[in-house]
Amino acid sequence: MSAMINKENILETIRMIQDENLDIRTITMGISLFDCADPDGVKARKKIRNKILTLAGRLVSVGEEIESEFGIPIVNKRIAVTPISLIAAATDEEDYVEFARTLDLAAKEVGVDFIGGYSALVHKGLMKGDRILIESLPAALAATDVVCCSINVGTTRAGLNMSIIKDLGHTIKETARLTADKNSIGCAKITVFTNAVEDNPFMAGAFTGIGEPECAINVGISGPGVIRSAIEKVRGESFDVLAETIKRMAFKITRVGQLVAKEASQRLNVSSGIVDLSLAPTPRSGDSIANILEEMGLESCGTHGTTAALALLTDSVKKGGLMACSYAGGLSGAFIPVSEDAGMVEAVKNGSISIDKLEAMTSVCSVGLDMILIPGDTPDETISAIIADEAAIGMINSKTTSVRIIPVYGKKAGDQVEYGGLLGKAMIMAVNPFSSHDFIQRSGRIPAPVHSFRN
Repeated sequence: MSAMINKENILETIRMIQDENLDIRTITMGISLFDCADPDGVKARKKIRNKILTLAGRLVSVGEEIESEFGIPIVNKRIAVTPISLIAAATDEEDYVEFARTLDLAAKEVGVDFIGGYSALVHKGLMKGDRILIESLPAALAATDVVCCSINVGTTRAGLNMSIIKDLGHTIKETARLTADKNSIGCAKITVFTNAVEDNPFMAGAFTGIGEPECAINVGISGPGVIRSAIEKVRGESFDVLAETIKRMAFKITRVGQLVAKEASQRLNVSSGIVDLSLAPTPRSGDSIANILEEMGLESCGTHGTTAALALLTDSVKKGGLMACSYAGGLSGAFIPVSEDAGMVEAVKNGSISIDKLEAMTSVCSVGLDMILIPGDTPDETISAIIADEAAIGMINSKTTSVRIIPVYGKKAGDQVEYGGLLGKAMIMAVNPFSSHDFIQRSGRIPAPVHSFRN
């Protein structure tokens, strides 16, 4: 009987990989750069490059070995480093673009897809390094290819830094302008967080937090196609049955992630970090979060009931996945990146989903407003206000939220933009035409909510 069960499990996994797009979305190596800080910027950058090459030199080859041996696709191999604002602050340099170039070149040398950590944590205010990094951000993203940036603007305990949220509206617009020749793709590599986590393996928001080990492997799973296939078999059944079905499949998907995490960390001789339980869609047909929600009984993603369906999905994935791995972490839930999800793209086209509805959905899902394309002439303050709304959801609900929004230079609502690869394609979405200017110009901080004081 045991052999038969094992055989059935193996055959089921093969089917999930071949027919239902099961993959590991990323193995991400977190690297601490604190020992690379140096008053001399040239020396600091040399230390950073050497450390990345030393620790991550075999990351890609090990990932490919695991793919070959176990037959499990690993879509991305990535690196996340300590926020550069903390490391570069030791120098007296007034521009950190060269630090971004160092990360870019080192990432290309080891062959990874992306490197995250051109980041700053500014939820209560700016230090010197934070200010310089944010000021240099547009030029840094225009000068690099695989560097990703994240800025944490709020926490439940600290409230929201509205001054920096105001500034980031302009920063994002300037990044869009400097990368206009590539449909403002630089903005696809900026994530603005509230309650950012230290062990997130997903881009563009990954960085290695100050409480993380010297080096660790964090894994992000995938599997929307597997979940959708499973719930097709329980059409018309109760929500209780639906939730149980999702939990069981999430358990199986996460076991695959746990296997990859264990193998990668052992072969690289580094710490095994977390498995992120997030369902991450791709532009491929059948690999969509929106299609899962529609399979639950919604005519089109975004209609009434969508938030409830997403809440059930997110909770069930977490419950199933938690029992299947040693340490869950990262963002864990369900991603709803518009351009990266073929079902979301269709929902935008047919008018069933809007930015307002997406914002409501983020109150129950894994992260936030992700890969949303808006007109290139959107005012800076409107972008800041969108960030503020999403940040408030995270602050009040004690959850991680984020915004990755792209004001595509020269495009208007209804235009189509295609990036290719995992970034996909999407229609430019309209924003509210009424102004938020005077609200955003207040600056300062929105205080933490009263329920944050729990000590």
